[in-house]
Amino acid sequence: MATSSMQDIKRRIKSVTSTEHITNAMKLVSAGKLRKAKATFEKSHENIHFIAHTIAEIFNSSSDVPQHYLAGNREIKTTCYIIVTSCKGLCGGFNSNIIKEAEREILEDWEKPVIVAIGTKGKEYFEKRGYDIYSDYLAPPESISFLETREMSRPIIEMYNSGEIDEVVLIYTSFISSLEQEVKNVTLLPFEIEHDPEIMRLEKMVEYEPSVEDVFNYLVPKYVEMMIYSAVVESATCEHAARRMAMENATDNAREMLDSLSLYYNRARQSAITDEIIEIVAGSEAQK
Repeated sequence: MATSSMQDIKRRIKSVTSTEHITNAMKLVSAGKLRKAKATFEKSHENIHFIAHTIAEIFNSSSDVPQHYLAGNREIKTTCYIIVTSCKGLCGGFNSNIIKEAEREILEDWEKPVIVAIGTKGKEYFEKRGYDIYSDYLAPPESISFLETREMSRPIIEMYNSGEIDEVVLIYTSFISSLEQEVKNVTLLPFEIEHDPEIMRLEKMVEYEPSVEDVFNYLVPKYVEMMIYSAVVESATCEHAARRMAMENATDNAREMLDSLSLYYNRARQSAITDEIIEIVAGSEAQK
């Protein structure tokens, strides 16, 4: 029995050791991808800040700003939800947190939603529950380019302009630190902006060509495109951070399990040796 128990423990140790090697390798890979994705995210974040500041300057320095893209210009009936998840698992609660927030928003909506899924996890979840997916992007989020984001954004903006949808909501994961990520819910359209007294009116007269309306109507779609691109890049950064943390925890758990199995193996081995000694002693005494 002891020999059989030792063999079972040895097989278990071999299996857990193999798992520990895999999770540790995945942790190192995710750490490398995290550094690269974080650098890309920081660059895109700077561009969004510049576009948003330019829009705010126009809004606060001109009285001819068009209302088409601004909050309050129409009744909100049909909403388009852009849901950013990952294409892979093994990243803790990363996907489940996004899906919970998206589902909560959709269930509160009386009208049939328009869903744009970025990442296979979100697409599969809502498809299984009978929702129609208007469009999707199923390649790994970190591989998305700005041109692909622009192609993805165009039909959404066209639907908003034509009145097919009245609101565009982006649901993704925001990067706070390598140890903390947070699900965000951002309304991209209609664009909500307020008069800000801290933004000084331009001292010189600025002439917008061909007009303030055309410039503003050009910038807002660009803002939407950049926001979606930045959200995808930021979400990929969060995914790598979450996977690195999940694999680090899995590696630590595997090592703790190996320590426990080694202890059980040594005890079983000592028990087997003790049993053999007892049998030898008993046999020698029987021959006397």
